[in-house]
Amino acid sequence: MLAAGQGTRMRSALPKVAHPLAGRPIVRHVIEAARGAGVGDVVVVVGAGAEAAAVRAAAGDGVRFAVQARPLGTADAVHAAREAAGDAGGVLIMNGDVPLVRADTLRRLMAALDGDGSDLALLTASVPVESYGFIELDGDTVMRIVETKETEGLDRAGARPINSGQYAVRADWLWARLPAIAPAPNGEIYLTALAEMARDAGRPAVAVWAADPAEVRGINDRVQLAEAEAVMRDRIRRAHMLAGVTIADPPSTFIDAGVRIGPDTAILPQTHLLGETSIGSGCAIGPGAFLRDATVGDRCVVRFSMIEESTVEADVDMGPYSHLRPGSYICQGVHIGNFAEVKSSRLGRNTKMGHFSYIGDAQVGEDVNIGAGTITANYDGTRKHATTIGDGAFIGSDTMLVAPVTIGRGAATSAGSVVTRDVPDGAMAIGAPARIRAKHAREGQDGAQEESAAD
Repeated sequence: MLAAGQGTRMRSALPKVAHPLAGRPIVRHVIEAARGAGVGDVVVVVGAGAEAAAVRAAAGDGVRFAVQARPLGTADAVHAAREAAGDAGGVLIMNGDVPLVRADTLRRLMAALDGDGSDLALLTASVPVESYGFIELDGDTVMRIVETKETEGLDRAGARPINSGQYAVRADWLWARLPAIAPAPNGEIYLTALAEMARDAGRPAVAVWAADPAEVRGINDRVQLAEAEAVMRDRIRRAHMLAGVTIADPPSTFIDAGVRIGPDTAILPQTHLLGETSIGSGCAIGPGAFLRDATVGDRCVVRFSMIEESTVEADVDMGPYSHLRPGSYICQGVHIGNFAEVKSSRLGRNTKMGHFSYIGDAQVGEDVNIGAGTITANYDGTRKHATTIGDGAFIGSDTMLVAPVTIGRGAATSAGSVVTRDVPDGAMAIGAPARIRAKHAREGQDGAQEESAAD
């Protein structure tokens, strides 16, 4: 995987292959395609400069790296990986900035070397030449690769079979010929010379045609990045729809490459599903939903709301205009209404949080009612503190829970309470600051309540 280029036309401090495309770095798409084609050992060639660290991070786990000490051309970059390649019988050479290539296309490219016909196969498609080299063919036999800068008056808008920079080659043939490539006038050595070497040896390279011309298009600037993004996202949406997902308005729906969606889920307009989000079956997500690295169970409804790095179990409904911030866990059957926010908290089964509330750094039990306007005052200006609410508790509207504080099982707070100390099981907190009283059978009817021993 050749990923040592500077990518100067991106005009970015970030290396070209590290730029995100449908939620993954460009180079990661190329690596995944190779793995999908059956390549078990991926070696990424990086430069020796400071940008190499960003490329290594973008490539992710499970790959090895080779360093091209100086930028002396594509053949030199491949030679830098010679030791890492070891005694592999075949080598698939890929550019790290051509992310739309498909795994089945790469399998066909490698299969072209089966038998005794060729030592070298090149992937091509007929597209406008632009800055690419193009291939002179006799049928599917490659005669030579012509660099566009060597041809005056070339109609760059005209379609020709281009050199995509993706090669499959027998390893022993490759390693024997790399040292024989003559340097170009600028001192660099290029893989394109291999085509003429193969022809002159009487075993010419074979061209393998991509099923979709987009597969061979590289990314050199932000315009081409946006074009590739559109192609990739269309592929992703199509794959989900063919797997049983309803997408009501594909153009307004953005789904990253790492997203998983169960069948019979409907994705409604203006929805963004990003990162490694996973959604179960039978859900309705959107309109206007934003999910990033979220896990959502079956039969959930999320309307005009945001879920970030949080888990939602089955049968939860949420929104509109609510927000799960990172670290939240919402158990089965919970209702979160409009304008509610949860952060680093767990809400137990069948708890109801209707509207206009904030729950942060809290453990909330099952069957709890959280009234409108409730907040956990979890930050004292220096540290975050925890709130615990027991099963079956009733939190009255406009309650302020000043953490650290515990509301016991079956306990309650009256509307407008400011709770600064623990409320025992079954007790009632009333007032600002709240006093703790026992709950009576006629509570809420005649207002007669005795102070508990804890008051």
